[in-house]
Amino acid sequence: MEPTHKTWATSERFIPKAFIRPLLRFGQIEAASGIVLLVTAVAAVIWANSAGSDTYHSMLDAHLVIHFGAFHLDESVLHLINDGLMAIFFFVVGLEIKRELVAGDLRDPKAAVLPVAAAAGGMILPALIYALVTAGKGADAAAGWGIPMATDIAFALGIVALVGPRIPSGAKLFLLAVAVVDDIGVIAVIAIFYTTDLNAGYLAAAVAGLIVVWVASKVQVRALWFYLPLAVVIWYMMLESGVHATLAGVALGVITPARPYYNRRDFEQRAEAIMERLPADEADSQQTQEHIDHMTLLMSRIAGESVSPLSRLEHALVGWSSFVIIPIFALANAGVDFRGIDLADALTSPVSLGVGGGLVVGKVVGITVASIATVRFGLGRLPLATTWRHIVGLAAVAGVGFTVSMFVTGLAFTDPALGDLAKVGIFAGSLIAATIGALVLRGARRIGTDPSSLESGA
Repeated sequence: MEPTHKTWATSERFIPKAFIRPLLRFGQIEAASGIVLLVTAVAAVIWANSAGSDTYHSMLDAHLVIHFGAFHLDESVLHLINDGLMAIFFFVVGLEIKRELVAGDLRDPKAAVLPVAAAAGGMILPALIYALVTAGKGADAAAGWGIPMATDIAFALGIVALVGPRIPSGAKLFLLAVAVVDDIGVIAVIAIFYTTDLNAGYLAAAVAGLIVVWVASKVQVRALWFYLPLAVVIWYMMLESGVHATLAGVALGVITPARPYYNRRDFEQRAEAIMERLPADEADSQQTQEHIDHMTLLMSRIAGESVSPLSRLEHALVGWSSFVIIPIFALANAGVDFRGIDLADALTSPVSLGVGGGLVVGKVVGITVASIATVRFGLGRLPLATTWRHIVGLAAVAGVGFTVSMFVTGLAFTDPALGDLAKVGIFAGSLIAATIGALVLRGARRIGTDPSSLESGA
């Protein structure tokens, strides 16, 4: 029987082109950025283990101090990268979340069940594995339970891109949806469990700023000069509140309007009115040319405002986020000095084993079992042309938790030694997960589009 609820899970014909094209473009950018990220991470490790390692650490430890009235900022370069630049990265993440909630399958509860359940399994089981492995090792070690929950979508899509046409588009969208839900979960964990020394006054000021931005967007205040200074103030208030400053970026992304100011009908009417005001002939007088320039600029502004602020901002920032901010973050955080570490001891330490085991075993088993349960109980369906082998391979790929896992490591541990052990686990676990995922996906094949085959996932 043909399913009555038609989504990407049942037929590619029902994927809206306005949604799928930018999403696939985003996937291509993220896949390419994974290569840049890998190169930067390797460069950081080489630099941190070279004769110039002192330069590496002294550069990150250097402080920037700014005084301006009541404004006081005193942060190291490393913290400015992790708290400042990463706020832009998380702003883009917020835009991605908003897009999925408004235009993607997460807007439809029926279509969202499978990726939400899969992501939940892929977050809960890794955290439990870490907690079990580090049980009895002290509160400091136990604080890292959030590290293996994360998925690095750039690396994950990079691996999928290397596998090529063996992966149907529905399976890729499934991975993206899982990653978005994973982002939401990790953001919630950061906000709730990795917030210390909360300052209610600064937090209230940050929330008030967000309300101002939301109201301004509702009354269609469009000037960037209004929002940009306000975003900086909100970021600073969030930084001083004790809630991690990057959450300001997430919040700003989520409240960004996802609908254009002018719909298609409005654009056509306004464009037609402008065309009627253009001169019939192309006279070369300065007055006529100035009039043409004015009308052209007006047409350009109307065309721009016929694209949603969310799409415009994402288009403008995703390249900077993927190819500048994330590589800088990797360069600053991946530089583990292995010269003072006994790798055998590090790899067998509870922290490394907990992180690595969570990323590999937790992600594969958690995502796969949750997906099987969701489909078997009739709560969700596999994407079109997707087999269970695809799901297992994608679950393994989701175990590459490099960027956000590194980020959570910085929040979880104040002891650099524990942080280095966690990073060893991230390196090892991500490498193993990537290898398993690539091998499993390379052997996968597409299935037919008959609904009965979709039910079984054969």
